[in-house]
Amino acid sequence: KEDAAMVNRPAAESVDEYIAGFPPATQEVLGQLRGLIEMSAPGSTQGISYAIPVFDLGGRHLLWFAGYAKHVGVYPVSAGVAAAIGEQVDRYRHGKATLRFPLDEALPGEVIRRVVELTVDERSRRA
Repeated sequence: KEDAAMVNRPAAESVDEYIAGFPPATQEVLGQLRGLIEMSAPGSTQGISYAIPVFDLGGRHLLWFAGYAKHVGVYPVSAGVAAAIGEQVDRYRHGKATLRFPLDEALPGEVIRRVVELTVDERSRRA
């Protein structure tokens, strides 16, 4: 499978180490994605969980992101968040709660920003 090489990687100790393990072009996209999430979730912290980067907020996991051979992914994205954004997010949806952004396209910054902001809002209402 195309993503097997990215999944079967040595476990990283930090987000920086995780990103550094990818080819330069993928590193750039992962760095952009990381920055968008960080900017859209003030007060969040970063770490590694399930061998991929995670953003935590208020002591709880908020969103994970990961790199693969042909895309980067963000998860979980609830059905409520996806529905609130509408058609803009539909082309990136994969499975129940995953967004995939192709490496050969510019990241849709506004879509990612809205996903993060709505996820923060959704989680704060559940707390």
